[in-house]
Amino acid sequence: MIKSQLTLKQLEAFVSVVDMGTFRKAAHALGTTQPNISTRIASLEQTLSTVLMHRDAGSVRLTEKGATLLEAARKVLLAGEDFLTIAGRQDLIDDRLRLGVTELVACTWLHDFLRAFKDLYPSVRVELDVNLSVEIEKDLAANQLDLALQTGPFARKLGGSLPLGHAPYCWVAAPDVATAETFAALFEGPVISHGRNTRASAALAEHARSEGVAMNQIVHSSSLTSCVAMAVDGMGPALLPRPMVAEEIAAGRLREFSCGWLPETLELFARFDPRRTPRFVQDAAELATRIAG
Repeated sequence: MIKSQLTLKQLEAFVSVVDMGTFRKAAHALGTTQPNISTRIASLEQTLSTVLMHRDAGSVRLTEKGATLLEAARKVLLAGEDFLTIAGRQDLIDDRLRLGVTELVACTWLHDFLRAFKDLYPSVRVELDVNLSVEIEKDLAANQLDLALQTGPFARKLGGSLPLGHAPYCWVAAPDVATAETFAALFEGPVISHGRNTRASAALAEHARSEGVAMNQIVHSSSLTSCVAMAVDGMGPALLPRPMVAEEIAAGRLREFSCGWLPETLELFARFDPRRTPRFVQDAAELATRIAG
C-alpha cells in the first residue's frame, strides 16, 4: 500500500507548477506559500528517487521522467474528484474556477449560471473576468483561465468546446429617432456599434466601404451596455446582439427595424483544455450548455 508516502497535495503541487509555469504562480493558485510548494515537490522527488523538473531562472522544465509522470498525476487527481462526486461530496472540492466571459453572457444568463454552479460546487471559488472574446481567447491559451464562455470564431482549436447557442444581431433605435430603410441612409447621423476589434464592427465597416458610405459616423464603444444606453437615450440607431436589447424592445424603450443588412449571427461556446482542467471545469462547461439553452 502507498500509505503516507505520497499525498494528493504533493501531486497537486507538481501539476500546478507545470501548468502555471512557476512555483510562485502555483503557490498563488493553490492558496499557499512558495516554500510549501518547494517542500511538496522536493518530498515527492525524494519519495520517487527521481528529478521531476529543472528549476531555471523564472521557469521550470520537465525532465523526461517528469513528463511521463505528469499525466499519471493528473489521472490520480481526477480520480480523487470522481471519488468525492460518487460519494455525493462535491462540497469537499476546494478549488477555484478562473472564468472568462463576454459581456453578452454577463448581461444575460451569467447570474443564473453562477448560482447553479455554486449549488453544484459550493467550495469552488469563481474568479471572474469579463472581457472581449479575442482577449479571453488569449488568456485561455496562456493558461490564465480555466473556462471561457465566449463568441467565435477562434484562432486556436481546443479539445473542449461545447456549443451554447446563437445570438443574432439586430438594428434598434429609440422610438423618437428617425430610421431609414436603406443601409446608406442610416449614416446621415451617428450609428452606434460595439468595439472596433469585434467581428460585427469589422463587418459593418467593410460593408460601409463597399456601399461607399463614410465611416466617420460610426460610434464605437467597447461596452455593449453603454451602446444600449446610448441607443435608449436617442443618440442614434445601434447594431447590437438581440439578447442584449430584448427587454428594451419588449418595454418599448427601443424598436427594431430593418435596413437590408446584418452581420453574421454570433455563435457562443464553452471552451476549456481537457488535458489540464479538473473535472469540475468540464462540469461547469456542461452546466453552461443547460443554462444558456
